[in-house]
Amino acid sequence: MSLKKTTRRGHGTMNELNITPLLDLVFVLLVIFIITTPQLMNNLEINLPSGQPPKDKPKVEPTRIEVDDKGQISLNHQPVTGPELKTKLAALKTADPELGVVVKGGDDTDYQVMVSVLDTLRQLEITKMGMATE
Repeated sequence: MSLKKTTRRGHGTMNELNITPLLDLVFVLLVIFIITTPQLMNNLEINLPSGQPPKDKPKVEPTRIEVDDKGQISLNHQPVTGPELKTKLAALKTADPELGVVVKGGDDTDYQVMVSVLDTLRQLEITKMGMATE
């Protein structure tokens, strides 16, 4: 007795999923995203400097606060105490709301004094501040 094999080549269910149209769709979407993303990211408005100094504003020296190795605070080379520093800086801040301050400390300066000076600047909301180093 011979068994006859039957094949289902022409009819029946598909055993494999055809992913070619899916890959075409993925590549098209990828190309669209590659083309549109740089255009979306370049919408920043930047005001570049002209390279010439401003004519209407004179150059203003920043206020200097120095703390020496002994913990003595000086404002523009004049010795002051902590409360005096706060009142003088408050007066300078009312005169110039855009007050710039440079804080300088020595190598052996007590950090607690530096922290109190920086805390005073924060309390007075002086945001233009720099730290000077040697």
